[in-house]
Amino acid sequence: MLNIEQGFGKLENMSLRKAKLLISNFLKDNCMLAFRYSFFFFAFFLLNSCENDLEEIKNVATSDELKYETMKMVELLYSDSAIIRVKVLGNKMLRYLDVNTPRQEFPEGIKVDFFDLSGRIQSELTAKYALRFEKKNEIIVKDSVVWESKKMEMLETEELIWDEKLNKVYTKKFVKITRPGEIIYGYGFEANQDFTRWEINAITGRIKVDGLADDLEE
Repeated sequence: MLNIEQGFGKLENMSLRKAKLLISNFLKDNCMLAFRYSFFFFAFFLLNSCENDLEEIKNVATSDELKYETMKMVELLYSDSAIIRVKVLGNKMLRYLDVNTPRQEFPEGIKVDFFDLSGRIQSELTAKYALRFEKKNEIIVKDSVVWESKKMEMLETEELIWDEKLNKVYTKKFVKITRPGEIIYGYGFEANQDFTRWEINAITGRIKVDGLADDLEE
C-alpha cells in the first residue's frame, strides 16, 4: 500500500488520468483502513465503558448491602456502678454502619424499663418507633409515646428525646399527664432519667378527675 509521500512523489511522472486513478485508489484504501481503526476504537470504548458501569453498579450494590445490619430481639442494658438502671428492648434493630453518623433504628417499636438502685422497675416507656444516635448519646422515640410510673402517673405524647449524657428526658411537643385525681395538658416536658422528678413547661389546662366523676354522677 502506498503512503502519502510515495504517492505524491510518483505523480510527477504520470499523466493526469493515471494520477487521478492512483489518488482515488489511495483514498479508497486509506478510508477503509481509517474506518476499520475508528470502528475498533469505538467498540473498545463502548466495551470498556460498559465494564466500568457494571463495576460501579456492583460497588454500589455492595455498599448498599453493607449499609446496615439487622438484629432481632435486641436487649440493651445501661448500668451505673455495676447496677442496671435502664433496659431497652426491641423486636428489630437496624444498626447503620455510617462512620459519620452511626445509629440504631427500631422500626417496630421500643420498650424501656427504668430501675431504681434496688433493681426494681420504677417506670416503663413504650413507643412505636425509636432512633438512637451513638455519637450524640441520644435516643428519639416517636409515635404513640407512653410513659407510666409506679406512682400511677402516665405521660402521653408524640415525641420524646432522651439525653443519655445529661440523664434527662424532654420534649417540646404537646403532652398529656394523667395522675390520680388530675389530668394536665401542656407543651414542653422535662424530667430526670428515671422520671422521679418532672415538670410541664407550658400548662394549657387541668382537669380534676374526681370532680368530673362527681358531676357525671349527678
